[in-house]
Amino acid sequence: MSEFHPVSNNNAIPAPFPTFADESARRNSLIEALGKANCRKLGLFPIPENLTLSVVIPVYDEKATIHEIVRRVRAVPLRTQIIVVDDCSRDGTREVLRELEKTGDGDLKVVYQERNQGKGAALRTGFRYATGDIVVVQDADLEYEPEQYPELIQPIVDDMADVVFGSRFIGESHRVLYFWHSLANKYLTLLSNMFTNLNLTDMEVCYKVFRREIIQGIKLKSDRFGFEPEVTAKVARFKMKGQDGEPPRLCRIYEVPVAYHGRTYREGKKIGLKDGFQALYCIFRYAIAD
Repeated sequence: MSEFHPVSNNNAIPAPFPTFADESARRNSLIEALGKANCRKLGLFPIPENLTLSVVIPVYDEKATIHEIVRRVRAVPLRTQIIVVDDCSRDGTREVLRELEKTGDGDLKVVYQERNQGKGAALRTGFRYATGDIVVVQDADLEYEPEQYPELIQPIVDDMADVVFGSRFIGESHRVLYFWHSLANKYLTLLSNMFTNLNLTDMEVCYKVFRREIIQGIKLKSDRFGFEPEVTAKVARFKMKGQDGEPPRLCRIYEVPVAYHGRTYREGKKIGLKDGFQALYCIFRYAIAD
């Protein structure tokens, strides 16, 4: 993380913030000195300097949080392409986004939908603009921590995975909220696993990370929160092109624990009972055909 350097007197000029290259060099020197295994325990992950992470953020009426989530994504010590898709917000979010477009170094792309279509439709739009090596889905409501990107993408960087799911249920802290939401989540995950033959613990999690060629190679149809079971079903049977004469293979999928700071409905949570039934429909729908 960037830090101030102490100065000896009030007239001295403080040292500048470390650049991305400085951060990367410092991180890599620590990893070389301590070893990968020890650095993982300390939250240090080796990331290639030429890697670009595309962060796709669907937004609908998030005026209170959109500025902060963009700031936190920009603060992550990775080269990022930030794609915000505004799903026809009416609370002033668009005005905040127009101001944000004027800042930064061209890392932010904002797409304005002309009518409200849903999270899935916004993500489809965002994925089309992605040019990074890896693509991650980021909600705009501060329920998830962008600071966990290095850990989330590490299985792909290490060439152990092609897709990574976060999980709110396997080790990180999370806010204690609605029992029935939790029960529905676990039931939908179980049902999804039965059809996909995966053993995920949190199919509905926001944090899903893909090699770009995978997410751009899947034809998605769901407009609302049906995106989660649909993309899970399609990733489970997506076949990567074989290399060096090898036959095509299924995606390698990993899970990584993530922190979760859930919101109440009063604080702006939008998913509801209707979306639960739609997710149930999508599990059956996409288990049968694309």
